[in-house]
Amino acid sequence: MEGLSACVSQRRYQYEEYKETADWLLSHAEQRPKVAIICGSGLGSLADLMVDKTVFPYKDIPNFPVSTVQGHAGQLVFGKLQGRECVCMQGRFHFYEGYSIQTVTYPVRVFFLLGVETLIVTNAAGGLNDGFAVGDIMLIKDHINTPGFAGQNPLCGHNDERFGVRFPCMSDAYDADLRALAKEVAEEQGCGSFLQEGVYCMLAGPTYETIAESKVLQTLGADAVGMSTVPEVVVARHCGLRVLGLSLITNKVIMDYDSKEKANHEEVLKTTKHRAQDLQKLVSNLMTKI
Repeated sequence: MEGLSACVSQRRYQYEEYKETADWLLSHAEQRPKVAIICGSGLGSLADLMVDKTVFPYKDIPNFPVSTVQGHAGQLVFGKLQGRECVCMQGRFHFYEGYSIQTVTYPVRVFFLLGVETLIVTNAAGGLNDGFAVGDIMLIKDHINTPGFAGQNPLCGHNDERFGVRFPCMSDAYDADLRALAKEVAEEQGCGSFLQEGVYCMLAGPTYETIAESKVLQTLGADAVGMSTVPEVVVARHCGLRVLGLSLITNKVIMDYDSKEKANHEEVLKTTKHRAQDLQKLVSNLMTKI
C-alpha cells in the first residue's frame, strides 16, 4: 500500500499546462522538430553541432522545471542536425533532485505536443556486465524500472487518453529498427568495436549502488545502471514515440569488497568528456537515416 500511496500523492499536471508550454515554444521557435534528444551528464555538447539554433533557458519556459546537476546546462535548443530539425535538452531532470516523477517526465509530453515522433535518450551509466569496458557505448535494448516496483511510475493516476492508452506495452520500449540503424552507423564510423547492447537498470539515486545491490542487479540481468532515462522512456512510449536509448559506460561498478576504488561524479564527467565526441558523432550521423 505504501507504493500505491506514493503514486497517488504525486504532483499531477493538467493537459492545459503541457499545451501552454508547447504553444509558447511553437510561438518562439521557427523549427518544427520530429526528433527530440535528451542529453545525459556531460553529453550536452551534442547541441553544439546544431545550426540555425534557438536557445531557451529552462527558467524562461512556462511550467518547465530547472536542472540542478553539474554537467547539465539547463536549456532547450531548437535547430538542425545534419539538416534535420530537432530539439535537444541540454540537461535532464532527476528523481533525486526532489522532483516528482511527473515533473521529471514533463518535457516528453511537451515534445509530443510539438509534433515530435522519435526520442533519443542518452545517459552516463555504470557498467555491470563483465564484458563491458569504460568508454563503451551501450545500445539499450530493454530496461529494469526499479522505482516502478515501488509505485513510482509516471503513468500512475488518471490517464489522459489524449496522450495514450491506460495500459501501454513496454516489451518493445526500445525500437529494434532504430537500434539496427545505430549499429549500421557505428560500423560506418568505426565505433563498432566499442558498441555494446544490453539492459539498463534505473535506481533512484543519488547514492551510487552498494556492492550487494550491484550483485542483485547483475542477477536480475542488468548490464548497466544509472539514475535516469526510464521514466522519460515510459512516457514517450505512452505517447507513441519511437525511442532509441544510448548509455555511455563511464565507470565499472565496484563488485569487490577489497577494492579501494570509489564511484564519483567527477570520474563520470571525465570519462564522458573522453568518449563524448564518438557518441555525438553517432547520434548526429543517425539523423540522416531516421
